[in-house]
Amino acid sequence: MAPSSDSVVKVLLDRFGETYAEQAGIKLGDKPSPLYELLVLATLLSARIASDVAVAAARELFGAGYRTPQRMQEASWQDRVDALGRGHYRRYDERTSTMLGEAAAQLLDRWHGDLRKLRDEAGGDAQQVRKLLTEFKGIGPVGADIFLREVQAVWPQVTPYLDDRVIRAAAKVGLPSDARKLAGLVDSPVELARLSAALVRVSRRSRVMDEITRAAAG
Repeated sequence: MAPSSDSVVKVLLDRFGETYAEQAGIKLGDKPSPLYELLVLATLLSARIASDVAVAAARELFGAGYRTPQRMQEASWQDRVDALGRGHYRRYDERTSTMLGEAAAQLLDRWHGDLRKLRDEAGGDAQQVRKLLTEFKGIGPVGADIFLREVQAVWPQVTPYLDDRVIRAAAKVGLPSDARKLAGLVDSPVELARLSAALVRVSRRSRVMDEITRAAAG
């Protein structure tokens, strides 16, 4: 007998439900600095590189004080490269350093360093927010999806945000492939962000699917 959706969701949240923002040490809130930190993290996660490496690189950047677009822009290109290197983000460190500097300048010039102004310009519409996000250097569709999956915890305007990757992963573990039904399995936007992160994690690990099913059935 297949486990219930509620059982599967509980296993996912308990075992894999840490958001990438939490993993990177971001205390996410609807404020300029943590929102910018999430944008940086989404940029790093967009590359073809292990998520743990991207998270480690984000921690190094934040530890160096680059938590605002002002500080990121003021840092030298080499300082950013060095921070990325300490996080072992070496395949893309030079290119990413350039993109982070350019994206910080874009954010400052157009939205005065405040991503809430971007959200307001988009009228709170998730797809319009996504479109504007892709105008940043280093943030393509993948990066925009990452940002929106996580930011829905503090931006109820864009909830539910469940992109194709999350929906496909949900179907693999027997959860609804309809976004509204999937969102209805959790109690809050915070839990939905956690569920999304969990599904992304398990989508990369084929054997974990069986583990989830067994644990949920038990």
